[in-house]
Amino acid sequence: MTEEHEDTADEVLGICRVCAANCPLLFAKDNSGRITHVRGAPNHPVTHGYACSKGLRLHEAHYSPERLLHPLKRMPDGRFVRVTATEALDEIADRLGKLIDQHGPDAVGVYRGTFGYDNPLVQNLLTAVGSRSFFSTLTIDQSAKVVTAGRLGTWDAGKDQFQDSDVILLAGTNPLVSHTTFHFPAQNPLRHLRIAKARGLKLIVIDPRFTETAKQADLFLQPFPGSDVALFAGLIREVIANGWIDADFCDRHAAGVNLLRDAVAAFTPDLVAARSGIRPDEIMEAARIFAEPLHSNGAARPKRGAAIAGTGPDMGPYSNLAEHLLECLNVVCGRFARPGDVVANPGIFGPRRSYRAQVIPPSRSWENGWISEATGYGMFLGEKMCGTLADEILVPSPDQVRALICDSGNPVNAVPDQRRIVAAMRSLDLLVAIDPFMTNTARLSHFVLPPPMVLERTSVGHPVYERLMMPWPVSWYSPPVIERPEGSELLDGWEVAFQLAQRLGVTLKLSDQPMDMTRQPSEHAMLNQIFRDSRIPFDEIRRYPAGHLFSNLPPVYVDQPDADATARFDLAPEDVRAELLAVLRDDPAVQGFTHRLAVRRMREALNTAIHHPSARRRRSYNPAFLNPRDMEILSLTEGDRAYLISPYGRAVVRVAADPDIKAGVVSFPHGWGGLPGEDSVDDHGTNSNLLTSSIDCRESINAMPLLTGVPLRIERCTI
Repeated sequence: MTEEHEDTADEVLGICRVCAANCPLLFAKDNSGRITHVRGAPNHPVTHGYACSKGLRLHEAHYSPERLLHPLKRMPDGRFVRVTATEALDEIADRLGKLIDQHGPDAVGVYRGTFGYDNPLVQNLLTAVGSRSFFSTLTIDQSAKVVTAGRLGTWDAGKDQFQDSDVILLAGTNPLVSHTTFHFPAQNPLRHLRIAKARGLKLIVIDPRFTETAKQADLFLQPFPGSDVALFAGLIREVIANGWIDADFCDRHAAGVNLLRDAVAAFTPDLVAARSGIRPDEIMEAARIFAEPLHSNGAARPKRGAAIAGTGPDMGPYSNLAEHLLECLNVVCGRFARPGDVVANPGIFGPRRSYRAQVIPPSRSWENGWISEATGYGMFLGEKMCGTLADEILVPSPDQVRALICDSGNPVNAVPDQRRIVAAMRSLDLLVAIDPFMTNTARLSHFVLPPPMVLERTSVGHPVYERLMMPWPVSWYSPPVIERPEGSELLDGWEVAFQLAQRLGVTLKLSDQPMDMTRQPSEHAMLNQIFRDSRIPFDEIRRYPAGHLFSNLPPVYVDQPDADATARFDLAPEDVRAELLAVLRDDPAVQGFTHRLAVRRMREALNTAIHHPSARRRRSYNPAFLNPRDMEILSLTEGDRAYLISPYGRAVVRVAADPDIKAGVVSFPHGWGGLPGEDSVDDHGTNSNLLTSSIDCRESINAMPLLTGVPLRIERCTI
């Protein structure tokens, strides 16, 4: 921390690792070293003392009586017994080796969850043994962004920066709660939004719920979930029809403008209104606010500022197309960094690089390389598609997965079609969970290996996320805040990977360099290797516990394109045009279903992590939120049990009223619930994935299942 931080001597600085915001916190301890109180760091130059409710209760999970402190092995009768780490790793490695010898390396897989992204070795373990069976939440969250980059292309210098923006459009994302919206400040988001609005920023929010972020908007559009494609196509149509495109940018950098114009021509304001439930004038006003040039002193200039999608569009029907169209809106309006622009955050943890005003061409990497015999899907970014995880386990094939290591994730609750993923987990020859709690996945595992929790480990920023969600060059670093529990035997995920590699006789690589497998490295040695090429030397980063704003760095500017740069954005490739035609032909109404499911995040939880005792006391289950008018029509009152029924399954829920939800929509938080067949609605909530399918409605490229916009009907439940 810098000298401007005047924090009290009896408090310890640390970093919250609940999400990618990495907010600095101050932890007060008693004489035994136990944390008694947490607050934000008031003098931090970016967060200004901000901390969310999850961060302020981060320590509670560390002291939870439900926390696991020793490795466990499941016995044939279902009981779990304590074993030593050596015993567990010896048997796991022996069983993995036999499976590899008998069935090949792809028989061994890894699932990486949200809290496993700072484990640098678990994916490298698969590479070392020759397995391609790596799955992560990347391909079940917003993988449409990866598909769009592969079909449309990307801009090397990135989108217009938040602090330079005249307008921001947010679709299906709520950064004031989630803190994880790309190109939007993750730290103290409301403060920075208000500062931007005071200088003139206009905010457009599109969401089926009048969210916390929507309440700050200059224009709020409230569509039905699943109507994103029609809405985005309609916005593009209005922009082109009114001549609000950045013609010079498109002439230089985009191909297919006329093809795109023709492909969206049918999405008139009236058609979009019928599909989305938004008035035609609202659609036209959104296009005007986003795209109409600004006029000053008789001259016009294009606006700056991007359209950004979150999990809403990226988990709905035609999610790849929805993301593609929203990025097309950015392209036709030229919302990208230009030569001479200052790069506000050139990065701290990544290596030095140039930022050029040019297109990185579409790659369509999934069209080349390995194709699964079980599913017909390929890979991208070195991963198999998480939406095919159950298939890769259950469907016989030469590459069938027979062992799975789950690193800091809970696929039983996170992966769609819960009944099928549970059947897949039960069928595995070996299932290992690296988790500090007995999650539903851990309950089905053969071994559970508890790791140290975030305040017991060194915390460091991430080179991928820092530029996407941090508009300033801020480092995030914190040594452990508290000691590991006395008498515990904990193994970090990277320690598990290293020690399994030792037993399997393979060599791991770290930052493309072979590791010395004769002795396990220290955490510090690993971090030095990972960040050996960081823009700011790692030793300098370590000088500032809880972070530092590097405000005096020499400015970095966006460079001119390379002399031979000829790549263009591909606005309307053939498969995108075919998908648009399919949307036009689709009837959004499904007979027998009256409502649509909308994904939602609750303040108390992050994905499947709901381990703060006080949060559980405040809300032990996840209600299905309905508009009060819908509840009245259905003769439901607050707390009643009801059935949610989709074309793919049913679930028992408790209902709650929320006037901020559009009528005809069920807003239902994900990640909760017990195992299928358990009546856990009051104690653990209900898993929304009981209403989804991993077979019937998957995207063609990334196997992304339908998670929002799912047709529903609601029936009273008397049990």
